Amino acid sequence: MTFKDLNLSEPIQKALAAEGYTNPTPIQKEAIPIVLAQKDLLGCAQTGTGKTAAFALPILQLLSNEPRQKGPAPIKCLILTPTRELAIQIGESFAAYGKHLNIRHTVIFGGVPQGAQTHALRSGVDVLIATPGRLLDLMSQKFIHLQDLSIFVLDEADRMLDMGFIHDVKKVVAKLPSKRQTLFFSATMPPEIQKLADTILHNAEKVEVTPVSSTVEAIQQSIYMVDKKDKKQLLTHLLSDRNVASALVFTRTKHGADKVAKDLNKAGIHAEAIHGNKSQNARQRALGNFKAGTTRVLVATDIAARGIDVEALSHVINYELPEVPETYVHRIGRTGRAGASGKAYTFCDHEELDYLKGIQKLIGLQIPVETSHPYPGGHTGMVQIRPPKGKDVVERPNAVVSFPQPAQRRAGNNNRRKRW
Repeated sequence: MTFKDLNLSEPIQKALAAEGYTNPTPIQKEAIPIVLAQKDLLGCAQTGTGKTAAFALPILQLLSNEPRQKGPAPIKCLILTPTRELAIQIGESFAAYGKHLNIRHTVIFGGVPQGAQTHALRSGVDVLIATPGRLLDLMSQKFIHLQDLSIFVLDEADRMLDMGFIHDVKKVVAKLPSKRQTLFFSATMPPEIQKLADTILHNAEKVEVTPVSSTVEAIQQSIYMVDKKDKKQLLTHLLSDRNVASALVFTRTKHGADKVAKDLNKAGIHAEAIHGNKSQNARQRALGNFKAGTTRVLVATDIAARGIDVEALSHVINYELPEVPETYVHRIGRTGRAGASGKAYTFCDHEELDYLKGIQKLIGLQIPVETSHPYPGGHTGMVQIRPPKGKDVVERPNAVVSFPQPAQRRAGNNNRRKRW
């Protein structure tokens, strides 16, 4: 199937051709006809599946079919998203896909002066892409009126929950016209998110592709068993290989991201950090440098990284393992996008073994262990993990990841609650 088979208009087809797009991804193939039919949609899809185009393309077509009114355009579509980076990325997609259409959009988010944003709103926009805090702020100041809204998109709903925005989302929903089309996207569906979906969707069609427990086959995954004290040296060693054209490095904390970036720069490897404590200008500068290839290494926390979309990202490196297994899938999904290949290196020290065990149970895959590096961790007395219930573990050659028996845990850990 090609995009021509999805009954998209000629101006949109022309824009897609300029972007080099010919074949829709699974979620685009399923979601675009539903949105064009003006039905509500519940989309369960992880990052990197082409979700933004799945709603942006049909929205542009629907809005372009409506007659233009004289004067400033009223807001017809609201897209609510959790982070500034993701909002900007969605705005860039609307600009690219709609460049041959007379559809105006703007992006609003906090952390910057509101002057330019309110000026754009006064001039009239068809599509508003917003983060919750700034949206509610400008609504309270009467800069934003949503009585003419016909399409509402809630993107990354699970991340809204993680970031504590769920109550703000409910406040926004309460201000929307009851008669509207709603598109609801989430990578995971915890009970609170399912409950929210049930309250705002009406006879929704469900599209579920690439469930969160699966990882892109094009991504070559590796585990590096390493002592915590040696992670800095191992990272420098791996990044000294010029075949690592670009790398997104994940840490669990903002302080950790700053420290890793500082250590890399001391080692002569140009790196920048991006996290919630950075100013908006600093975050956008770092992201812009990374996308342009000026900065080879970007160190990020999970929340800051949601929305980073870099073409041909060659490597993702988990400097620290995430506590939530699904986060691992989101992280490595930054590479191997749109059919490209990619590599994901994961550092695992003795204290992170439980996290690794949870990840492998989720994805049902024994991730290969890379032993040929100069800083191997001292793990002996290994026992293989059990496969997930009802799921066959896929093993690759020389790929068994194992875990130490309790007797081999290092001194000082004897009082830990055993989970083996």
